[in-house]
Amino acid sequence: MPTQLKPSFVSSPASALSGSPAVLGAALLGFFLISLDALIVTVALPDIGRSLDVGMSGLQWVVDGYTLMFAALMLSAGALSDRIGAKRAFGGGLVLFALASTACGLAPGLGLLVAARLVQGAAAAVMMPASLALVRQGYPDQAERARAIAIWTVGGAVAVAAGPVAGGALTASAGWRWIFFVNLPAGLLALALLARVPASPQLPARLDGVGQVTAVLAMGGLTYGVIEGGAEGFGHPAVVVSLLMAVIAAAGFLVAQARGAHPMLPLPLFRTRVVTVSLVVGFMLNASYYGGVFNFSLYLQQERGQSALHAGVMFIPMTALVAVVNLASARLAARYGPRVPMVAGQLIAAGGLLALLTIGMHTNVWVVAALMVPVGLGGALAVPALTAMLLDAVPADRAGTAGAVLNTARQVGGAIAVAVFGALLAGAESFLAGMRWSLLLAAAGLVATAGATLTLPSAKQTAAPTTA
Repeated sequence: MPTQLKPSFVSSPASALSGSPAVLGAALLGFFLISLDALIVTVALPDIGRSLDVGMSGLQWVVDGYTLMFAALMLSAGALSDRIGAKRAFGGGLVLFALASTACGLAPGLGLLVAARLVQGAAAAVMMPASLALVRQGYPDQAERARAIAIWTVGGAVAVAAGPVAGGALTASAGWRWIFFVNLPAGLLALALLARVPASPQLPARLDGVGQVTAVLAMGGLTYGVIEGGAEGFGHPAVVVSLLMAVIAAAGFLVAQARGAHPMLPLPLFRTRVVTVSLVVGFMLNASYYGGVFNFSLYLQQERGQSALHAGVMFIPMTALVAVVNLASARLAARYGPRVPMVAGQLIAAGGLLALLTIGMHTNVWVVAALMVPVGLGGALAVPALTAMLLDAVPADRAGTAGAVLNTARQVGGAIAVAVFGALLAGAESFLAGMRWSLLLAAAGLVATAGATLTLPSAKQTAAPTTA
């Protein structure tokens, strides 16, 4: 599931657009790269482990280095984009993303690879809000802008479908380093299109330095503690210190948001139950999806002996219909209200995770691929409706902030799931045992959040309040 802001209605992307095609092309390519790099690496993990001689914790960092910085910096990135101009922010982020991708492909060891992935994630965080700001700039008409955003979301949907397959094909044919080098042609094309875009206005925006630093420390400390706790034991001094730092930094973050003049996360947003539940649902959907892809990439290759290419192909049934189901979700939400697709999606995904508990070391791999389908479809059904419900529950002038908070919650869910699932795999008596505990934990979380969704008011009662 890509990180995306879905419009709460369906319009025809085929309609003629009189805005700037260069803007839309650059923004779409940027979103494609952001979403692709969250998934393309997972199928290559076994090959990276063999090539660089790293174990489970190292592979977790290859995945989480990206999502951690993406999540931690996204809340401030919107203000940065406004302050320096969307075109400049997007272009700078794109150049940094391309350079970091090159560094990933050339990395001689784990340390430099993880460092480059951290930079990639930071660049992605800058690009994400800037790409949407560019679309707004290029399409001032509201109806045309809605169609342009619908087309923009295709970039993420295609990346989700193509990520595991492309990662497997590139790893099998050219080596794992090419999963990063492949970003360069798309990045250069996006820069060429961006050169044709007029300069963006620079708007007054305050950055929350204290909040940003404490957010990075809190997320980084928690991720490090969980990953290394699985490898070294949760009583290890470094793990204890890391988790303690996460708690202190999280407390500092909350104080900064409550007392700061320009907080990047306005706490009054959470006074609305719809907002709180939506964020928790988003967290669990990404946790189950990205955690599942991480688990099954390792299962198919390390435990079942599949090649990287074959493992990538196994994900096609799960990802192929994401875009179609996204559109179906919007239609269902328009007809029955967002709760119906949200609850149905969570329960479908949970059912898929529970069905996967039955697989063993000799289960036909195509049966495994079929059982993964509900996990992808459930998330694709729930996310657009959840986004619409969230945006409808906040004032119009807080919609951008609410969207950024939702995307942050989803990325944190993915990062924490990889950390927790990897720790369970490392600490269990067998790979299958660790994987089953991971699946059970994710399914239980989805069932719980589906129950919480049922407690929300109906669509007619979720109109945005006048104040937040």
